[in-house]
Amino acid sequence: MQNVQLAAAQIIKQVMVNGRNLNQVLEKEINGKTEWSASQRGAIQDLSYGTLRFYGQLKEVLELLLHNPLTDERVGYLLLVTLYQLQYSKAQQHVVVDQAVRAAQTIQPHVGGLVNAILRNFLRQQAELLKQAEQSLEAKFNHPAWWVKELQVQYGAASEAILQAGNTHPPMTLRVNLSKTSMAKYRALLADQGIAAEQVGAAALQLAQPVNVDKVPEFFAGLVSVQDAGAQHAAPLLDVKFGMRVLDACAAPGGKTAHILETADVRLVAVDKDGKRLQRVVENLQRLELNARLLEGDAAQPNDWWDGQLFDRILADVPCSGSGVVRRHPDIKWLRRREDLAGFAAQQLAILQALWPTLKVGGRLLYATCSVFKQENEEVIAQFLATTKNVQRVAVSLPEGSTGQLVPNAQHDGFFYALLHKSA
Repeated sequence: MQNVQLAAAQIIKQVMVNGRNLNQVLEKEINGKTEWSASQRGAIQDLSYGTLRFYGQLKEVLELLLHNPLTDERVGYLLLVTLYQLQYSKAQQHVVVDQAVRAAQTIQPHVGGLVNAILRNFLRQQAELLKQAEQSLEAKFNHPAWWVKELQVQYGAASEAILQAGNTHPPMTLRVNLSKTSMAKYRALLADQGIAAEQVGAAALQLAQPVNVDKVPEFFAGLVSVQDAGAQHAAPLLDVKFGMRVLDACAAPGGKTAHILETADVRLVAVDKDGKRLQRVVENLQRLELNARLLEGDAAQPNDWWDGQLFDRILADVPCSGSGVVRRHPDIKWLRRREDLAGFAAQQLAILQALWPTLKVGGRLLYATCSVFKQENEEVIAQFLATTKNVQRVAVSLPEGSTGQLVPNAQHDGFFYALLHKSA
């Protein structure tokens, strides 16, 4: 079992020291490797996600416990993983400590005693240490200090709920393929399998407990897809009609692409600059028995891939900070920097400006991000409106009375939508 702790510690180190994407590290280090059993892979993933989810608090607590800096950073990451287990898992504390000591000894034989002392000290002073750690913004909210301050400025008192939502386990939500079945029929299928679900959107069912997709009724027959309820607003807002020519820019992995095609029989072009991620779109469409023209290309450079035929509708699901989906990707919190927002905003505006000429007069473009930062959302749209003559913003109505910005809560992740009409 100590190997599981150590593996998780090495994964955290790759993320925090080398700036690696957590999912990519997990895929490379454990998924599909025969030396790890399915239960071990699950344990390593849980420890990695959990430690990063509460990294701010765990790091501050560890610093309070250390009298001198550690000579080997690998021991530090092992301690962070173990502190997460002691604080948040249901494992027996003495077993967790013993496993950590054994794991530490594989790093340096003499360091086991130090690890044991630190962890025993934490258990003796747990409540006091956690209270003391809360004096740090990063420890209190488990987000970088700049992130916390930015949300406090933008959202005021509501910022705390956004931050807390970012530290929760994400819900598993299904999108029912209403072109193949009805909500009532599919809910009956779930009930037959003993799977409890709540309807949280026109086609959205949130499961009471996540399950593997192979346990989801008729998943491989294309009756449902896994998609957050917030992301499911894109296709209805786009309001596509039969026969329209539609562009899904930055389409991978294809959830919104498929939803558009489930909504109406349209001529859809899906573009993404990442050829490997575009393959995910292919797989999704094949499972759902849907068709689209897939192109590898940069949305900001349409002259490289566009055939000159204007589109009736465009979905610009632009690259962003991902600040609205950090509960699904906790590494994002620690890898992003304040200055990244300006870079994303410039890229987003460039994509808007590049795609606008490809839209018909009378057509509509839906701008979408999975961000909660105004710099990537309202400010980008305001700049585009101020510098573009033939554009009008169309009012949209979203849950919680939102007119564009959805913040993460128990039912959905954080998303932003702005619908733009092209006038003559």
